[in-house]
Order: sequence, then structure tokens, then C-alpha cells
Amino acid sequence: MKAGVGLLSALALFLLMGSAFCQRPRPKKPTRRPTTTKKPSVPRPAKPPQPEPKEPTEFPPVILGPPSFFQDCPQECLCSPSYPNSLNCENRNIREVPVIPQRTHYLYLQNNYISEVTSEPFRNATEVSWINLANNRIVRIDKQVFEKIPGLLFLYAQKNLLKEVPVGLPSTLEQLSLSRNRITKIPGGAFKNLDKLSLLDLYDNQLSDSDLGKNTFKDLKNLVQLNLAHNALKKMPAGVPAGLVQLFLDKNRIDDIPKDYFEGFTHLAFVRLNHNQLSDKGIPKSVFNLSSLMDLQLSHNQLSMVPHFNSHLQHLHLNHNSIESINGTEICPYNLHSDPSDPDVLPKLRYLRLDGNHLSPPIPMDLFMCFRHLHSIVI
Repeated sequence: MKAGVGLLSALALFLLMGSAFCQRPRPKKPTRRPTTTKKPSVPRPAKPPQPEPKEPTEFPPVILGPPSFFQDCPQECLCSPSYPNSLNCENRNIREVPVIPQRTHYLYLQNNYISEVTSEPFRNATEVSWINLANNRIVRIDKQVFEKIPGLLFLYAQKNLLKEVPVGLPSTLEQLSLSRNRITKIPGGAFKNLDKLSLLDLYDNQLSDSDLGKNTFKDLKNLVQLNLAHNALKKMPAGVPAGLVQLFLDKNRIDDIPKDYFEGFTHLAFVRLNHNQLSDKGIPKSVFNLSSLMDLQLSHNQLSMVPHFNSHLQHLHLNHNSIESINGTEICPYNLHSDPSDPDVLPKLRYLRLDGNHLSPPIPMDLFMCFRHLHSIVI
């Protein structure tokens, strides 16, 4: 009996130990992934330095025209059946002059990106008489171009990058506009045989006194308008044709006018010398005593007195000088005691501008006594 009890106790103890063994805690699974060894990063090769972009960095694409009635019409231009003698290539973003049809008389090439004008596109364009090349990037016009178009009448090449006046211009030329370029040189003989030229526009260039010789303009016998405004002149240009009607010299550095400068001028009607460095000393007393002179502009200078002028003058601009007083008797170009009923005697001055000086109202009565035709005075 005792042996059975002992056996049961041993069995119970064995079961108890087995249960305790089975209840041992299990190892927990790791919550993080084991770290892996990273591959060493290989540095990318550095890009070679890019060259600085040149201006303009990019041209806009060429604009092509619609299909044309004319088979010889360049695809980047417009050819209207209503104007068969005109070739319209303006505002097309073209880089070079297209081949010009033989029928062309009027050629519009303004507002593009043309840098050079060569003779090849003009090989059959012998009838061209009018060319507009304004607002491009032209640095050179070949002499041979004008050999292809010997009947050229009008050439407009303003707002480009020309550094000198083109040579070989045809003798038929009547108007030449080269304003707003970078011209510093007029080659000898550039205006040779241009006896039909009536308008020469060299406004806003870089011309100095040394660039204008005494014979520069000698062949321009029929020149009507000469525009040398906005250059670097210190003296009045020499050898200006005596038949000139309009002379524009604004925005230079001129400080003196020779007393005999205008002798021999019989048609000179408009003289503009605004924005220079003229003082009383630099204007001889009778230098503007020209019967043909109608409009005289001397604004933005250093004058302290009203210069003398002819009785035929109609417009006088003296604004923005250093004038402190004005005496109508002194500047009157005729005797106040003369017969005022004679229309040929009375001064013809109609417009007088004096603002920007050191004057203050009232306007002297002797000014009105002399200038009976004075309609407007700005003071």
C-alpha cells in the first residue's frame, strides 16, 4: 500500500516538472530588421563647364508665309497679288536675305535678324528701287549689292550695327537713312557722284570732327536735308552744300559758329542746334541774318542774350538757356519808327519760346510793338 502511494507521488512530481519545463518563455522575434552593409556610393562624374551663352541666346523660329500665288515667292515672305512688285519679308525672324524675285521693286526686310547683306540674293533683282533694312543686326553691306541694283532710289538701314557708311552706292540714290548705327567712319568717296541725293540721315552715330573732311559732302549738290544730330561733333561740319534747306545738329558738343559759316546759303530754312554748348561768345552777331531762315532752334544751350536774326524768321526756340532779360527794341530786326502798314517790313516772327530761362512776367510791351505777327510766346 505504501509502495503504491510512493509511486503516485513520484508520478505527480514528474508531471509537475514537465509542466514547468514547457512554460519557459520563448525568445522574442526581433522587431527591427538586421542592419545590412550599404554599398559604397560611387560619385558621379562632374559635368564639364558650359560656355557662356552669346547674345541673343536663341533666335525665334522663322515665320513662314502661306502658299503664294507667285511661284518665285520665298517661303518666309509674303507676296500679294494686289502688289506684284512688292516683296514683304518684314517681321519674319529671318537671318539672311532670301532670293529676291526679278519682278521686285519694293523690298521690305525690316525687323529681322539679318547680320550681313551680300550680293547673291540680288543676282536677278535688277529692278529694285526701294529697300527697307531697318532694325536688323547688319554689320556689313557688300559693295557688290549695289552693282546688282543700279537703279536704287531709297535705302533705309537705320537701327543696325554698321560702323561705316557703305561704299559703292549707286548714283541714282535719292534718300539714304543710316541713323542709329555705330558709324565712326565715312570712307573717302562714299558720297561720290550722289548728285541726286536729297536726304542724308546720320542721326545718332559716333561721328567726330575728324571723320568729316572738308570734301565729305562736296558731291551732294542737291542735298536738301542733312541730319548729323546726336553725334560727337565739337565744330560745325565743313563743306556743307550751300543749297541745303534743313540742317540738324542737335545733341552734339558744338560751342562755336564761324561768323561766315552760312554765307552763300540761299535756301536754308531750318537750323536746329538744340542741346549743344553754345554761349553768347560762340554766336557772332549777324551769323543768323539769313533771309531764307524760317525756323531757328537753340534750346538747351548756355545763352544769356537773344541772338540777332532776320525779319523773315517765323519760329525761334530759346528755351532752357540762361537768359535773364529781353529787350524788344534791341532784338527788333527793323526800325520801330518804320511804316507798320508795309507787310514786307514787319518782322514775321510768330512763335517765340523762352521757358526754362531766368525770365519772369510781364512780357515787355516793346516786344509786341516790334513783332506784330507774334501769336504765341512761352515764357
